[in-house]
Amino acid sequence: MSLELVVETRSGGVWIALLRDSKLVELHEQQGASDFAVGDIFLGKVRKLVPSLNAAFVDVGYEKDAFLHYLDLGTQFNSLHKFTRDSLKKKQSVSDLQYFKLEKEIEKEGKIDSLLSSSQPILVQVAKEPISSKGPRLCSEITLAGRYLVLVPFSEKISISQKIKEQDERDRLKNLLTRIKPKNFGVIIRTVAEEKKTSDLEQDLYSLMDKWKMMHSNLKNASPATKVLGELNKTNSILRDLLNNDFSHIHTNDQSTFDDIKDYVLDIAPGKEKIIKLHDHRTSLFEKFGINKQIKTLFGKKVPLSSGGYLIIEHTEAMHVIDVNSGNRKGASGQESNALSTNIEAAEEIARILQLRDMGGIICADFIDMHDKENNRILFENIKNFMRSDRAKHNILPPSKFGIIEITRQRVKPETAIQTSEKCPTCNGTGEIQASILFAEEIESNLNYLVLDRKEKGVSLEVHPYLHAYFTKGLLSRQWKWFLKYKKWISVNRRTENHLLEYRFLNKDNQEISL
Repeated sequence: MSLELVVETRSGGVWIALLRDSKLVELHEQQGASDFAVGDIFLGKVRKLVPSLNAAFVDVGYEKDAFLHYLDLGTQFNSLHKFTRDSLKKKQSVSDLQYFKLEKEIEKEGKIDSLLSSSQPILVQVAKEPISSKGPRLCSEITLAGRYLVLVPFSEKISISQKIKEQDERDRLKNLLTRIKPKNFGVIIRTVAEEKKTSDLEQDLYSLMDKWKMMHSNLKNASPATKVLGELNKTNSILRDLLNNDFSHIHTNDQSTFDDIKDYVLDIAPGKEKIIKLHDHRTSLFEKFGINKQIKTLFGKKVPLSSGGYLIIEHTEAMHVIDVNSGNRKGASGQESNALSTNIEAAEEIARILQLRDMGGIICADFIDMHDKENNRILFENIKNFMRSDRAKHNILPPSKFGIIEITRQRVKPETAIQTSEKCPTCNGTGEIQASILFAEEIESNLNYLVLDRKEKGVSLEVHPYLHAYFTKGLLSRQWKWFLKYKKWISVNRRTENHLLEYRFLNKDNQEISL
């Protein structure tokens, strides 16, 4: 398995694509600074208590008040609240908890109005990003995630990832962390900590303690609603969670992003910085790696399968529904065997699409009917295996007698929705467009104006692949005629995400030229 991370900086923000064996498995958009990312810690202010929901609405600076349920307060809420109150009053002058006296744990079945009051300052962490018309979802069980460890203040518990199976290794890690962890701090040992050296784990722990110290320093002078500690940007958080020997390359087209990624990789995995590549060509990264084509294929209502089958994906208010169809698939091994092959192929694609689109809630997948119970068991085992790499919490039920598999999947950020249908940019849906020859003349007229009148240097043209062929193919192509006319080479680059009659000119700095 080979993993590649493609980070493309655009004028409107940053797009991040994670490829597994050249297949797109994750897509993220980061517009400027994300103010309410999962993991951000805020000093908020309680706006309103809702006893009927056993919850509170908290002001953290978002346009909609954030939601905090009693069950998300955490068992050590009393200790956190005391630490927050004393820090704001300058009584808690140090971040260290060596001499901090832990308070009594809260009741599991308690009421929120017994712990919180209106206008009370409260330290909270974003558990879910704002989705649709809803504000962020919060929790008060503060955790700080590192490369190998997760730091849990106001606890003494050491937890180890269930994916670490060897008992000797589990004992080694637990004994090590028992010796080095500070008092009143718990630790969760992540899967990537397996077989790591003591020095690596110690360094990660010290780094997390520095973050806690920074959070405390910001908290002492904060007023509601203020962010007191921000999570890593999306690129670095992906690298923190996933960077391993399976990563073959990290590509970016921006020098500052390249430097930022390199510094972070040098910090968490020295020696791996060699895989970071700076792309300085005019062709976009998403075009070079075929990501634009995969996006248009995988984000539509109809998703084709390589065998000839296809998926139909419908989104409703209550759930997502996926229908598996065999299409024109033919096989000589019989209907039952063909159904099993198509279903397994569809299960793999569904697992990828759920992760790629970040679809959450209830998902019902209607597979092709199979009469053999053993085949239904095989399908169920396969889809569980395909979903194993999904980092979101999920639950899968066996196929019902109607061949439907039900999946629930946690969603912590807005679902990635990309419009794949195209509206004609020339006719705006009227059905009438100008003659194509006139459209080509329009491009050439604009090019003539830019090169001869405005004296623009390093002009290049980005067009749909069909127009690219029109301008570049042939012994004496239009592109060569431009070279003979202007005495300079005009690069013509194809861009799959462009509409058929959409084009733009770029300058020598790869910035769009306004006409």
